Amino acid sequence: MRRAWDAFAGLALLFSAAGALSQGFPSKPVRIVVPFPPGGGADTLARIMEPKLAGIWAQAIVVENRPGASGHIGADFVARSAPDGHTLLMSSTASLTEKNVDQFSPVSLVSASPYVVTANPKVAAADIRGLIALAKARPGKLSFGSSGTAAASHLSAELFKSMAGVDLLHVPYKGTGQALTDLLGGHVDLMFAPAQTVMPHVQSGKLKALGVTGARRSQTLPDLATVAESGLPGYEAVGWFGLLAPAATPKGTVAKLSADANRVLAMSEVREKMLGLGAEPAGNTPEQFARFIRSDQAKWSRLMKEAGITPD
Repeated sequence: MRRAWDAFAGLALLFSAAGALSQGFPSKPVRIVVPFPPGGGADTLARIMEPKLAGIWAQAIVVENRPGASGHIGADFVARSAPDGHTLLMSSTASLTEKNVDQFSPVSLVSASPYVVTANPKVAAADIRGLIALAKARPGKLSFGSSGTAAASHLSAELFKSMAGVDLLHVPYKGTGQALTDLLGGHVDLMFAPAQTVMPHVQSGKLKALGVTGARRSQTLPDLATVAESGLPGYEAVGWFGLLAPAATPKGTVAKLSADANRVLAMSEVREKMLGLGAEPAGNTPEQFARFIRSDQAKWSRLMKEAGITPD
């Protein structure tokens, strides 16, 4: 109850500050840069939020895909943009590192959901236990696609490999959408993927879901067992997406951006769309999002050092 009250109080202060300090924003169309190709989790969420934010701001919003270098081409573009709130980044784990995180002002967490361990139907495993057994019988033969080196879809699989003691072949792509295309085509065997990108294909029978990567079962996929309860106790990996602005953006503008993003994430239509795709809506203050990013980076930095992973 205390945490819930603190969160409510933080958002109330955020809305108050936004109104007092952000007059004049937005004064022109707003660009949301997705640093991955179309069809991935970040792209899907940006396009769900876009019409609602456009209505609040009475300005056009352009969702612009700038893929490459595991999300860093788009991230660098936003970091160098005018710090006036009119150019934003729909980020994920891959877009931020210890080297560039200080170039951004966190706005709001949009979604933090477990990934779905997804397989092409040709893979002879019906669940996580079966996948582990198959991988041990065929070391280095099963492949998994990711949205790029050091992306959450990559690191989630690396954590799985480490804890299960199996060898899987990593095939990095420029974004989740491209990896998904090859998963559907059978060119790679597996993906640790955002639910919003793979569940429509699972529901149509084109792919199969083996498990979820959260510590607990997903509220949107309650019948799908977690990796932790399927033979790897303690395993947990969450894929997140969130809005960021260039670092020098005025605090009042950041507060308004965050307040308006939270308004959108609280809308029943938006929540239904996200939950229908398996993405759990989040929403928080810039300060809370900053703490979340620091904690997430610390976890994955340790894994990358242990596994010798260097971002592209």
